[in-house]
Amino acid sequence: MQVFIKNPFALTPAQICEISESAKGLLSNMDQIDLQFELIDVQGSEELKNVFPIVFEGAKLMVNKGLSNHFQVSHTLNMSSVTQSGYRFGATFVGTKQYTPSEAFPVLLGDIDPSGNLNANIINQYGPRTRVKAALQVQNCNYSAAQLTVDYKGDNYTSSLTLGNPDIINESGVLVAHYLQSVTSKLALGAELAYQYGPTVPGGEIAVISAAARYTGADAIVSGTLGGAGLHLCYYQKASDQLQLGVELETNFRMQESITSVGYQVDLPKGDLCFRGMIDSNWNVRAVLEKKLLPLPFSFALSGALNHNKNQFRLGCGLIIG
Repeated sequence: MQVFIKNPFALTPAQICEISESAKGLLSNMDQIDLQFELIDVQGSEELKNVFPIVFEGAKLMVNKGLSNHFQVSHTLNMSSVTQSGYRFGATFVGTKQYTPSEAFPVLLGDIDPSGNLNANIINQYGPRTRVKAALQVQNCNYSAAQLTVDYKGDNYTSSLTLGNPDIINESGVLVAHYLQSVTSKLALGAELAYQYGPTVPGGEIAVISAAARYTGADAIVSGTLGGAGLHLCYYQKASDQLQLGVELETNFRMQESITSVGYQVDLPKGDLCFRGMIDSNWNVRAVLEKKLLPLPFSFALSGALNHNKNQFRLGCGLIIG
C-alpha cells in the first residue's frame, strides 16, 4: 500500500500512524494476493477511506522537527504487543515543483529502525498529467517488497499501470492496469486487468478482469467494481460540514464471504476535535478520537478496537509533538 499525502507537513495523528504501519506491510503478502483490486480507490476515491478510522494498539510518541520549509524529520517511539515495538527515524522532503496550489513535487518519504529495516516512498509528477509513484521495503538486509505505479490523467479519462514485486530470477510478479472513462459529468465507467505470474500461482499464471463504475453527485459518491473474484461497492455521503458517512460492501465469490462496514466522521472545528467510528457485519467496532491541544503544538489520538466475536479489545494512545 502506498501512502500519498498532499501536505506531508500537516498530518493528523492517525495519518502518521498509517504511514508507519502501512509501510511495514507494503506488499508483504503479494505472493498470496487476492486478485480483487479496487479500481475506484486507485483512481482517487479517497472520501470513503478518510471516513473510516485507522486504529492502532499500544502507545505511540512522535516528535516532528521541521528543518526547513521543504524538509522535516521525525522520531517515533512505539510500544505495542501486536506490532513491533521500538524506535524509528523518519524523514520527509517536499520539492518546489507545483502543478496545483495544494501539491508540490517531488515527495520523498521514508523511515528506518536501528536494525536497518527501511520503508521508502517516492512520488514525482512529470507535467500536469503524468505521476509516478515508487515504494520499497527492506527487511533483514533483503529487498522484501517493491512497487512502481504510473498514473496518467487525460481530459476525460484516467489510466494507471502498476508493477508489484517483480522478480526476474524467480520469474514472478504482479501487473495491474486500470482505465476509467468519464461518460457524463457525473458518471464514469472503466475496467481493470490484474495479472499475476510465478511458481506459487496455480498453473503458473492467472488473470482477472473487472468492470467498474462511479457516480458523483453534489454531496454523494457511489462506486463499485465487479469481477470474477468478487464485488466491491462503496457509498459516501457528506451530510454537513461536520458530518460525513460511508458504507462499504465487499464480497469474495471464491471464499463465499461478504462483509459490510458502516462508518462516520464528526468534525468539531471549535473544539479542534475529530472523531471517526465504524462497525462491520463481523461485529468489529473501531473508533479514533483526534484532538489538537492548542495553543501548544501537540496532537493527541485515542484509538479503540473491539471484536465482539473474540471478546477482544485493543486500546491505543498517541501523542504528536511538532
